Amino acid sequence: MNRIEQAAEVIRTEADALLNLTHRLDDNFDKAVTAILESEGRVVITGIGKSGLIGRKIAATLSSTGTRAVFMHPVEAMHGDLGMVSPRDVVLAISNSGETIELNHLLPSIKALGCPVVAFTGNPKSTLGQHADLVIDTGVEKEACPLGLAPTSSTTAQLAMGDALSVVLIDAKGFQPDDFKKFHPGGALGQRLSLQVSEMMVTGDKIPLVPASASIGEALTALDALRLGAVFVTGDEGLLLGLLSDGDVRHLMAGEGFDLTRPVSEVMTRSPRSVATTAPAYDALNMMEAHQITVLPATDEQGRVKGLLHLHDILGKGAFQFNGS
Repeated sequence: MNRIEQAAEVIRTEADALLNLTHRLDDNFDKAVTAILESEGRVVITGIGKSGLIGRKIAATLSSTGTRAVFMHPVEAMHGDLGMVSPRDVVLAISNSGETIELNHLLPSIKALGCPVVAFTGNPKSTLGQHADLVIDTGVEKEACPLGLAPTSSTTAQLAMGDALSVVLIDAKGFQPDDFKKFHPGGALGQRLSLQVSEMMVTGDKIPLVPASASIGEALTALDALRLGAVFVTGDEGLLLGLLSDGDVRHLMAGEGFDLTRPVSEVMTRSPRSVATTAPAYDALNMMEAHQITVLPATDEQGRVKGLLHLHDILGKGAFQFNGS
């Protein structure tokens, strides 16, 4: 087996493990969701080694999607961090074998606090499984590691189950995009990208427009007057027909027979890319990056020009460039 085949086999093994996971879901998953929804505290996630790393990711996903969560290392918990846990919390303990010594030593202390314990484990009959209030089976038939030693399929299964829990909680809580933005401000750029195109586009007489009957010379005059990189060619009721950009002009000048009296409709880019006025700015940015353009017509549902969106209006004058450079 060559390296590509070996890599493909790893992916197939982990994909099979995830599909088999769907058959392991039972009422305990639903009860775990209910316990978290009814809890007045947080979800405290604990695990060690690779399971601990997965636990940190699950805690981050829950926190960013409206469910307060925190990760607690089992060893640190035995030396004082257990103080972060209250009876109002729900503890999610993660261990594939269910026999992790450091984690199982912690269980009696957690149970003594009176908070429910949910277990993600591949062995429901393990020590962890027997001491947990709710057991969610994350077992896999085999690891993708050829030695059967490195946690691979098992950690993928834990991660997927954590995502399933997070997403179900999103729906149960009625978590909305506006709520998500509150937890992901992302600085000034993040705030700008969350705006609609209509909130930052150029409008009115600041839009360079010419009718389809205009000459190339008239289009160039409009292009030069506002210097936004393009002029839009419109038909009846402002319907977008085409676009003439600075780049189009350079190509025309480089060719033969450049005639300013020719109709602009003969040389314009027909049916140019445009963005809806109601679209989020990040959609416009993605389009600009994908096609390496800096100007987009903003149109309504009928295709009428309502504004012009420039890359600088999204990112700020000279503050950012594509590819993070």
